[in-house]
Amino acid sequence: MTQQKQEQEEAATEITEVAPGVLRMQLPIRFTGLGHVNMYGLLDERGVAVVDPGLPGGTSWKAIADRLHRAGLRVRDVHTVVVTHGHPDHFGGAGRLAREAGAELVTHAHFAVPWWPETFPDVVELDSADDNDEPRALDGTDLLRWARQTPWAPKAYRPRLRDRLTIGAVRVAGRRIVPPVPTRRLRDGEVVKLADREWFAVHTPGHTADHLCLHDPEEGVLLTGDHVLPSITPHISGVGAGPDPLDDYVAALDRVKALPDVRLALPAHGHPFDDVAGRVEAIKRHHRRRLDQLQEIGAALGPATVEDFARHLFSRRQWGLMAESETYAHLEHLRHAGDARRESRGGRLVYEVGAGAPPGRVPTSDPVRW
Repeated sequence: MTQQKQEQEEAATEITEVAPGVLRMQLPIRFTGLGHVNMYGLLDERGVAVVDPGLPGGTSWKAIADRLHRAGLRVRDVHTVVVTHGHPDHFGGAGRLAREAGAELVTHAHFAVPWWPETFPDVVELDSADDNDEPRALDGTDLLRWARQTPWAPKAYRPRLRDRLTIGAVRVAGRRIVPPVPTRRLRDGEVVKLADREWFAVHTPGHTADHLCLHDPEEGVLLTGDHVLPSITPHISGVGAGPDPLDDYVAALDRVKALPDVRLALPAHGHPFDDVAGRVEAIKRHHRRRLDQLQEIGAALGPATVEDFARHLFSRRQWGLMAESETYAHLEHLRHAGDARRESRGGRLVYEVGAGAPPGRVPTSDPVRW
């Protein structure tokens, strides 16, 4: 029997102060195998800033109100809502909470939800690429296109029923809830004052293109969102995240590892932990193993589609869009590193892995090759 990971534990109702002026409040979720999301409350003389207020819907909203009440707070005490990235278990309650409380809604500059055009920035400045690897800026049209079609499959491609139902449910819910429209978009290095001290924005792409961590150097605290989790390896999105999202992710891991005086990491799922550097290295080892596995799979399969690679890389219960997206991200990294070739056959991308370079490189300062 597989041991339950921290991130899969059901939400507890107790409120704990995990750092000076920082409360951990757990909200229940049933989303991609997770059991809770940590909603952090950052207290100051104005009231409280809330980070990642869970999924949309009535059940989650009741849990938000309950946790605030247990902390001696009310919805109207919330002056700021922070969303670490554009996944529903993080932004779902943000729009309603910001509206009900009259609060500011803070995200990274790239934050956008595909089915809510009002959440799009004027231009999403990502180094995405076409087949010629020429960087270009993205806007809402690109985000909507990626919401309907993956880069590795033709228009006729249909996700598995489970994935279609999940996507459909989120979109239906999206029509019934308040869109999380940012009132402030942070860029890397910008400062926001929360809990009576300065927190620095750290852009950490890879899990999503818009992922935001917040660093509090005064108390040595890092709000990691889903960028660094204590016992599971975050998903790497291959969709809409630039030409080599895996390389971007590893570079962002190294950035948070290098932050000075981080003594406590506060993740979006699982328990607070103190060894950020150790978790970073463990996650990097996981991805090096995954690249090695793709080399071995490629040698056995020969030219194959992303779906073929994903079905050899992941167990049957994990097959679907998320597995294919992460596989695509790893295959694209191998391609940019010169260890894979790709071509389009009938609208599907086909990869040949193993161009003679050694597998499992360790990260270097080179932005493309590990």
